[in-house]
Amino acid sequence: MKSYKDNKWYVLFILTLVYTFSFIDRQILVILSEPIKSELGLSDTQLGLLTGLAFAALYVILGLPIARIADKGNRKNIIVISISLWSFMTAISGAVSSFTQLLLARIGVGIGEAGGSPPSHSIISDYFPPKKRATAFAIYSLGIYIGILIGFVIGGFIAKHYGWRITFYTIGIPGLLLAIVLYFTVKEPTKGQLDSLKSHIELPTLKQVYKILFGYKSFVYAALGTGFIAFGQYGITNFLPSFLQRIHGMDLAVAGYVLGLVLGVGGGLGVFLGGYLSDRLGLKDLRWYLWGPMISGFLSLIFVLLLIFSDQIIWVIAGLFLTVFFASFYLAPVIGITHSLVNAKMRAIASSILFFILNFIGLGFGPLTIGFLSDSLQPEFGDLSLRWAFCIVLVSGSLASVFFGMAAKHYRADLKSSGALQ
Repeated sequence: MKSYKDNKWYVLFILTLVYTFSFIDRQILVILSEPIKSELGLSDTQLGLLTGLAFAALYVILGLPIARIADKGNRKNIIVISISLWSFMTAISGAVSSFTQLLLARIGVGIGEAGGSPPSHSIISDYFPPKKRATAFAIYSLGIYIGILIGFVIGGFIAKHYGWRITFYTIGIPGLLLAIVLYFTVKEPTKGQLDSLKSHIELPTLKQVYKILFGYKSFVYAALGTGFIAFGQYGITNFLPSFLQRIHGMDLAVAGYVLGLVLGVGGGLGVFLGGYLSDRLGLKDLRWYLWGPMISGFLSLIFVLLLIFSDQIIWVIAGLFLTVFFASFYLAPVIGITHSLVNAKMRAIASSILFFILNFIGLGFGPLTIGFLSDSLQPEFGDLSLRWAFCIVLVSGSLASVFFGMAAKHYRADLKSSGALQ
């Protein structure tokens, strides 16, 4: 009889909880942007750097070698070390007194989180068979939106009543306890135990993995699609608290409640349905794993206009909900198709390569670009400069959907080439 340590749903629950904590720690700075900006005298460009590129730089660079280690050895232990580091760096962010110190703390959070997702993706693929993986990854990806919900709601409340420094302390410490739970209650599975594409070959070199993955046009186009849709997601999301406070006069705590619920529920529903529907429709035609993100990406662009340009707060909130709902469909299917193209000994590094592209384009340059555009437009438009800076997502979102459509054209042929589809 299997113990709870062997139970795939328990393992998925714990890994989802870890991912939730990573997004609480990653996004907590977003809801704290305005009070931090005021106390430390920052510009929007500096805020974009702190919430985007400062985190993403080491996150994407170190993700590759850490994933390589995960493909070789014990993935669970890597996750334990990672969550301990990023939680500690979040906690000490409350003690900073300058932009430079906060920048270094955010880089530390990025270093820690680099070892979170790729090993988790690899473990999940060893607990769930290929036809159920998109659903499993959708559940795991709920951690993004649960993390945003908790971070914004609790972060906004604590910041209003106790200040932004106490908020960092409060958010960072619980992650250290979760690391202990993960270490003692999750079992490291056998690599490739559920695959038809077996892994009896020796561990491939990084160069071999790159050559294999970038030899599949479906992966290249899908990865670019994730990068450009994430550009818009991170760019807008990281400035939404400032947008609501500056343009719509919303209180900090209220902005936290509204954004937490809208992003958490809307994004959570979208990411789950994206994975679930892909698995269901994929039984009829595997290209639905990419057609779904293509269609939902275009739909999100309709509603982002409502978010940006409406002067009625109820329509702004409705536009935000529908935007994040449709823009969240892509993640689980793309992780699923990436893992379907490689064997088990390549999966952590494959996820890391995918997330390198996603975060380099999306997290690295989305917030920074919008912050720079906002500062550049501020002399002419004042506080409304953020509204016009947000319009850049119309370009990035359109590119994303085009790339997903191009990936769908090549996916079946790439699966046959990989040996996963006979």
